[in-house]
Amino acid sequence: CTYIEIEQAARTHAVILSRPAWLWGAEMGANEHGVCIGNEGVWTKEPLGEGEALLGMDLVRLGLERGRSAHEALQARTALLERYGQGGSCKEEPTPRGSVLAPGEGSPWGRRGRPPGLFPFRVAEGTRNLSNQLSIGTEITAEHVGLRPHAQSQGWWDGDGEFDFAKVFSLAHQPRWQGAAAAACRRGEDGVGRFRRSMGSEVPQPAARIPPCMEVAGRSGIESQMGKLTASPPSPPLIVSAPVPLPGRSVFKPFVFVASVTPVPQAMSPGFGDEDPVRKVPRFQRRVDRRHQLYRAHQAALQLLETDQEQGQTLQQTMRELERQGLEAMKDVLAGRIPLNPEELADLFLDCVETEIKCYK
Repeated sequence: CTYIEIEQAARTHAVILSRPAWLWGAEMGANEHGVCIGNEGVWTKEPLGEGEALLGMDLVRLGLERGRSAHEALQARTALLERYGQGGSCKEEPTPRGSVLAPGEGSPWGRRGRPPGLFPFRVAEGTRNLSNQLSIGTEITAEHVGLRPHAQSQGWWDGDGEFDFAKVFSLAHQPRWQGAAAAACRRGEDGVGRFRRSMGSEVPQPAARIPPCMEVAGRSGIESQMGKLTASPPSPPLIVSAPVPLPGRSVFKPFVFVASVTPVPQAMSPGFGDEDPVRKVPRFQRRVDRRHQLYRAHQAALQLLETDQEQGQTLQQTMRELERQGLEAMKDVLAGRIPLNPEELADLFLDCVETEIKCYK
C-alpha cells in the first residue's frame, strides 16, 4: 500500500482507478463486478491516527480488488482497517481520515472509516452524496459493538434517545471552509437528483455534469467517473471517465471491463521508483512532475478556452462531439444494436484518449 505492506489476497479483481499519482490507493474507481467506491475526507472529534498505516484511499483500492459485491468489499475493508489501522498523510500536510461511498449492483453501502465506528448504511433507493462532512445520521444498518460505548466514554453522547452519528461525532466548531463544503454538498444533492432522473438512458450522460466541491470553490477538481452497473441483457460494467481535472470542460470516455484491456500510458502518470519522494524517508522533501500526457494536453486546451474565445468555442464543440460519438456508440452496444466485440472494447479507452490528444494539437 502507500506506506505499509499487508498480506496479498489469493485473487484480486480487475479495476479502473482515479488516484493521486504519488500514492498506491485511489480517490475513486470501479471493478469488473460493478462495485464502485469513492473517497472523501472528513473532520470529526476523533483525533487523527498517529504514525503511518492504511490511507482511506488505500482502502478504496483494497475494497475494489477484494470485493465481488459492495458488501464483500465492505467486509474486506473493515477487517483490514481493524487489523492495520488508518493513518499517514494523504498529501504533504496532516489530513483527515476518509469517508467512503461504495455502491454495487443490488447492494449499495456507505462507510465511515473511523474506529471503533465501523458501520455501514444501506441506500435502498435514490441517491447519496458525500462532500467533506459527516452525512450518516440515524440510518445505521450495522455498527461496531464499541461505537456507542466509545461515544459515551468521550462525553459526546449521554446514552439516551436516538443515536445520530453525524451530530455525535461532528466538531462543535467547524473549520472556516466547512460552510463552503456544506453548500457544495447541497448543490451535489440537487445535481445527483437531476442525474437520477436522467438515468433512463443506457449510458450515463455527462450532460448532467455535477461540479465537485473543489471546482465549485474555484480550484481544480479531480477526475470524474460515472458507472452503468446493471444492464439487460447482462453485459460488462460500463464506466464513463474523464481522467483530468475540471469535468465541466473535459471529455468523458467509455471504458468497459473485458479481458486483456489495452493499457493507456497516455493517462498514466510517470513513476520514479525508489527515488520517488513518497518512498524516501523523510518523505516529500522535493516535488516531481507527475502529469501524464493527456493531462498536459488538456491543460494546454484549457488555456486556449480561457484566452481565445473563438478558437476556444470551436475546441469546446469538438470536445463535446468526441464525447457524443463515444457514448452513442456504447449506447448501441449495450442496446444490442452492435455486437459486443471484446477485442474492440479492449482498445476502446486507448482509442478515445489518443483521439482526444490529437484534437488538442
